[in-house]
Amino acid sequence: MSVELFYVILFFVAFLYAAVGHGGASGYLALMAIYGIAPEEMKPTALVLNLFVSITSFTHYYRGGYFKYKIFIPMAAASIPLAFIGGMMTVEENIYKRILGVLLLFPILRFFFFKNVEDNELKSHKVFFAIFIGGIVGLLSGMIGIGGGIILSPILLLLHWTNQKQTAAISAAFIFVNSVAGLGGMLTQGISFTKDMVLYVIVAFIGGFLGAYLGAKRFNHNVLKYVLATVLLLASYKLIFTSA
Repeated sequence: MSVELFYVILFFVAFLYAAVGHGGASGYLALMAIYGIAPEEMKPTALVLNLFVSITSFTHYYRGGYFKYKIFIPMAAASIPLAFIGGMMTVEENIYKRILGVLLLFPILRFFFFKNVEDNELKSHKVFFAIFIGGIVGLLSGMIGIGGGIILSPILLLLHWTNQKQTAAISAAFIFVNSVAGLGGMLTQGISFTKDMVLYVIVAFIGGFLGAYLGAKRFNHNVLKYVLATVLLLASYKLIFTSA
């Protein structure tokens, strides 16, 4: 596949993820893996892209009044130090790609099968359970190089702690803090970015900005979810069952 196609796909990955409140690291990682970029470059590159896209997404959803501090704080308190520890870990390349492929199944399940939770269906969160969830997701986030939103979102919806837009707001903030922590852990072991990092950031930021704006205000989320889930399903299959 051509370099030009890579940037087109990168734009749409950022656009679609931001539209549903995610930073997009799992999508960036899958794309880079398919293009043969080494994991030691993939992880920090994806986390930096996450920072730009997730903060853009969070800003739009926060302004809409969807952010829930009481749910976010205990999860972030546990996830940040464990994401830092995870960032210090190294995983063998083939195992890494298969773990990433499995983690892609989380948003696929969410987007295909989880309906929006109505306000009258919401339940109070449990603080200690939120801390436990945050810690587990944070560790995986740092180890694989994702922000953790793809894992956290279906859990929040399954527990009925948040509706769809509240989930997007919390996930975006969660992704941002975990990406910072994961990068911090990687810095202690030495860090290597792809030579085209600046161009990656520009393309992803533009796609993320447009996706977040339109996702928070205009788009039908159901259409976006099915499109993104289909793309992720193909990437997950390639990562798990082929040598990409």
